[in-house]
Amino acid sequence: MTDTKNCCITGHRDLTGKDEAIIKQMLIKEILLAIQEGYTTFISGFADGIDQMFAQIVIDLKQEHKLFLEAALPYANRLTNSKVKRLLTQCDGIKVVCNEYNPDCFMLRNRYMVEQSSRVIAVYDGRDKGGTLFTMRYAHVMDRDVKVINI
Repeated sequence: MTDTKNCCITGHRDLTGKDEAIIKQMLIKEILLAIQEGYTTFISGFADGIDQMFAQIVIDLKQEHKLFLEAALPYANRLTNSKVKRLLTQCDGIKVVCNEYNPDCFMLRNRYMVEQSSRVIAVYDGRDKGGTLFTMRYAHVMDRDVKVINI
């Protein structure tokens, strides 16, 4: 872990049936709290849904606060759509975890983000399986500060 206070995000890709505006407000509140507590580096895995929402919020807050946004990509050539490319151009750093796709690249990306962070914000809907739950469990094992936004 680094000397700076780093915070990463984990959350579901699909927000089907969820009120995105309410989730966004809860996420903004949690990010602002982290900033107040001295967090300056924010890491997003850039998956659809929560990860990209988190990245956009941090980009917007960079106008008022001195923040560093890192994209943690599971493998090279992962992202191709124009929205994501635009977000990536506004990142201060990009970490590619695996050179090419392999079945473990998403798990390795999630582990990397937790290992680099002292706080993990989790946007979680109670599912009993999946990457968000795995990442939350790993964060607890690594004794990270886990802030859960229940949706």
